[in-house]
Amino acid sequence: MGTDDVVTLDGRKLRTVRSRAAMSRAAFALLTERGLEAVAVEDIAVRAGVTRRTFSRHFSSIEEAVLGDIDQDVHAFNAALAERPPGEPPLIAYRNAVHDWLGAVFGEGREAELAHRWELFQHFEDEPALLAAYQRIRVAAEGESRRILADRLGVDPAADLRPAAAVAAGAALIVAALQAWASGDDPGTLPALMTEFFDTLGSLAAQAVNASILDEEA
Repeated sequence: MGTDDVVTLDGRKLRTVRSRAAMSRAAFALLTERGLEAVAVEDIAVRAGVTRRTFSRHFSSIEEAVLGDIDQDVHAFNAALAERPPGEPPLIAYRNAVHDWLGAVFGEGREAELAHRWELFQHFEDEPALLAAYQRIRVAAEGESRRILADRLGVDPAADLRPAAAVAAGAALIVAALQAWASGDDPGTLPALMTEFFDTLGSLAAQAVNASILDEEA
């Protein structure tokens, strides 16, 4: 493959990313204006300047389109998890991947992206179908995280509980931080909340270890 071919492929990929992002933002804007039940696929396509066929190539539902950025976020997180150094213990790798992901997606100069996610989470309470679609994305992402951790450890996740335990703990902390963040009024607090929840788990784990040691010595 020559240089021109690579440039063409990169150009196509960029157009695909931009088209997908435009449809997702159009879907979100229409959700905000009308509510989910009043939004049709044709409305999103017109707003984004694409055909209905283009929409169907990227999304299987309106909810999926609204959550397009969230779907990209979970893929970005799992990519960060896969790139962590191989010697890190599973939960440490998970926590550090959260830090890497937040920095890459919502770092300095990306405040608008974080605010957009915060606005999106505000709709979950009033739009059960949207919340259900988000839960499906989250569950699928957790499955991929378990696979990544199992591959890092070189184990069968059905026989070794460490990948599942690490993901269960880490994902629960993310959910707790997201809930606290969504109920607040400052979109910029998410990174600090993530750190606080993971630090709290570390403190609780240390207390449990110390209590166990004392019981053994008693």
